[in-house]
Amino acid sequence: MKIVIVDSNLGPIDLERGIADRYGFEIDKPKQCRTEEDVISVVKDADAIIVQYAPVSSRVIDAAPRLKVVSEYGTGVDGIDIESCSARGIAVCNVPDYCWQEVSDHAVALALSLDRGVVRLDRAIREGDYSLVSVKPLKRLSERVFGVIGLGRIARAAALKARGVGYKVIGTDVAFRPGTVTDDGIPVLTFDEVLEQSDVVSVHVPLTPATRHLINRETLAKMKPEAAIVNTSRGGIVDTEAIIEALQRHTIRGAALDVFETEPLPKDHPLCALDNVILTPHAGYYSEDSLYELKTRPIENASEVLAGRAPRNILIPQALK
Repeated sequence: MKIVIVDSNLGPIDLERGIADRYGFEIDKPKQCRTEEDVISVVKDADAIIVQYAPVSSRVIDAAPRLKVVSEYGTGVDGIDIESCSARGIAVCNVPDYCWQEVSDHAVALALSLDRGVVRLDRAIREGDYSLVSVKPLKRLSERVFGVIGLGRIARAAALKARGVGYKVIGTDVAFRPGTVTDDGIPVLTFDEVLEQSDVVSVHVPLTPATRHLINRETLAKMKPEAAIVNTSRGGIVDTEAIIEALQRHTIRGAALDVFETEPLPKDHPLCALDNVILTPHAGYYSEDSLYELKTRPIENASEVLAGRAPRNILIPQALK
């Protein structure tokens, strides 16, 4: 059976090849597909597709008559046509829990960098300015509210870590009733209340049709002028034009973005010209430990399906029947 990696920026595939060899499956070096047509051109004899960012649409699925499983390098499956896979009995796998510690660490690190003015101070001192002018006024963390949009594993971890360094924390999630408290002590409010009360709004929801551009002109207008937004989730959740406008007009204090609607972010992108935003290159997932899991578990999931067994993570379990 043949496993096709349709795109990957994760470097050599020695780990992946070792796992495929152990199962007795064939695997080629990664393709670097970007478009639907690119993917269609390489999957006609694939029994399994491993994908990172490339689209796996209904046309892709139709072009792969032997396909039994699509396995994602990561958590989000927004680029995979789940409905078409389900109709064909094709398993869809992801790695939903491989980097929850790293992403929650990154979100809090970005919030602290904003709230302590770390990046601005670094820029200033390199230009010979040894004053605090660039960051005044700063407030102590115990006077600030860290609000999470979403209350999944990563969001709760970020909230608890933020609480550990002094923030007050609140959160919202469609699966939780406002006015309650999570098992780990996070007060649950409405979405609008979190926007209105938070000094840092940290986004932790998957990208779906319902959450695309969840953060837009209307929702940004509900935030305090001294508030900031952190996004370590998916770029499409934040309307790029709206956040640029808010930062340019200073209707919010700042932003820290690890993900973007266009990746990689072009160096001449308008965000790069703003001094009230911190940008990182979709790095929230990364540690050597999480990278090992990211490279090995998608191949293990796909190989288990091809071997006729239930993998660790599967979104369409009926595909195994």
